[in-house]
Amino acid sequence: MDKGFADADVIIERTYNSTQAQQCPTETHICFTRMDGDRLVIHASTQVPWHLRRQVARLVGMKQHKVHVIKERVGGGFGSKQDILLEEVCAWATCVTGRPVLFRYTREEEFIANTSRHVAKVTVKLGAKKDGRLTAVKMDFRANTGPYGNHSLTVPCNGPALSLPLYPCDNVDFQVTTYYSNICPNGAYQGYGAPKGNFAITMALAELAEQLQIDQLEIIERNRVHEGQELKILGAIGEGKAPTSVPSAASCALEEILRQGREMIQWSSPKPQNSDWHIGRGVAIIMQKSGIPDIDQANCMIKLESDGTFIVHSGGADIGTGLDTVVTKLAAEVLHCPPQDVHVISGDTDHALFDKGAYASSGTCFSGNAARLAAENLREKILFHGAQMLGEAVADVQLATPGVVRGKKGEVSFGDIAHKGETGTGFGSLVGTGSYITPDFAFPYGANFAEVAVNTRTGEIRLDKFYALLDCGTPVNPELALGQIYGATLRAIGHSMSEEIIYDAEGHPLTRDLRSYGAPKIGDIPRDFRAVLVPSDDKVGPFGAKSISEIGVNGAAPAIATAIHDACGIWLREWHFTPEKILTALEKI
Repeated sequence: MDKGFADADVIIERTYNSTQAQQCPTETHICFTRMDGDRLVIHASTQVPWHLRRQVARLVGMKQHKVHVIKERVGGGFGSKQDILLEEVCAWATCVTGRPVLFRYTREEEFIANTSRHVAKVTVKLGAKKDGRLTAVKMDFRANTGPYGNHSLTVPCNGPALSLPLYPCDNVDFQVTTYYSNICPNGAYQGYGAPKGNFAITMALAELAEQLQIDQLEIIERNRVHEGQELKILGAIGEGKAPTSVPSAASCALEEILRQGREMIQWSSPKPQNSDWHIGRGVAIIMQKSGIPDIDQANCMIKLESDGTFIVHSGGADIGTGLDTVVTKLAAEVLHCPPQDVHVISGDTDHALFDKGAYASSGTCFSGNAARLAAENLREKILFHGAQMLGEAVADVQLATPGVVRGKKGEVSFGDIAHKGETGTGFGSLVGTGSYITPDFAFPYGANFAEVAVNTRTGEIRLDKFYALLDCGTPVNPELALGQIYGATLRAIGHSMSEEIIYDAEGHPLTRDLRSYGAPKIGDIPRDFRAVLVPSDDKVGPFGAKSISEIGVNGAAPAIATAIHDACGIWLREWHFTPEKILTALEKI
């Protein structure tokens, strides 16, 4: 590190702050528990049914096979339903009384008792040559975890882990510290530390660019990660433990993303101005993971029914993300059948196999790959028995759409194969299983481009254009992927422009409803709001796919903040951004 800073022509050091934000799922936390004979049944709004079963069983003193968790249709989680907040209370009350228990948070309780986003103070020190190329990067990430320690290590570690690899440098240092305090609890939140780390590194790089009189997009291009590049920093920092090998950017479409984004936003074109309203443009590049290698696991089972249809028993937890649809499409693709012939049962601990749950952007890569492997396993069994029925060698037959095994002599339907298997002289039900683990990372990449108008008389900020371009590999379901981008980006815009949990002098939260908290409304959508998928092909995910669910929240704050600077020359180093902060920075109040 000393050599890196000694070699630098310019050194800057800046500190950036984020405020506390709440997930605000449409459906608040809810749980219903009941006894079924000597078994405890938990109907829960949860992201992690298997972890929920394991922990509740231990807490109430029951064996796991006596606890049945059913993940119901969930109205959003965004990390908040990764923790167990009320399920154990319901379970204990039912076990003690033998009576059903229903517990649902009010919106006020959701703000006070739910886990929210960690508050962070991030200091970044950069050393660079005169041409803007980095010689040293140092990040000090300090997180306020509230009164409890849930996610108090992994969230702060993800701050540098999902921002520093965007700008590979030979000399990198990071420090992570977590503090306890008497505020509302903090925990998992979509992005999981990445938005705060990315805000700090992007802003510091933009401030360095100004000092060196280099265009912001140009300094990003000179320092950004490229496809195939080793991400050495990730060999030293992990989520729970360091990876077994140094990851690399195996697939990365940032070059095309930045080219398209530059054209869309008309980066170099003149900006119209008037006496009060000043126009500015900003950009941020972003990254995320697709599950946690060497830690997470997903399993799946698929059964062929006697009419040629399929039932998929997926451990994955669809919480509104569309994972069940992705699993359906993957199974149908492998098995050469229409998607309507596939039914998915998911998130039910009695009727599926173990899955880590819905977190860490793992659904498509882990649960999806488990479904793909189960379908491939079942495909081989269908081919074997289909070949026997046709009197042909397995090498001479293949699956064909819709739902047949075709050989040189003819074809036999999946239904006929399944029916024969279930007769008194048959070979039994055909079931395929798949288990997925991996040591390999799959990193989605992206960029956010923003154009804002700032009224230097009133401090008002108007978000005129916002373009979110993302590389999620080869998307399994493009329409769902675009929906994920729009939703996550609007959530990030809310964090950037209006949302904050505010306390009184005694530490009591004042923002206890969506209106006072500042959740974005339909009128807060940018005037020109676009999401673009820029494909790449990744070897880890099924059919080249990578994750999409979290990366969309990582870039709005720095893109908007650098656009504000471009508009009126001020640096807002704490988000969210308000008219008061604008006028204070302009020294008008």
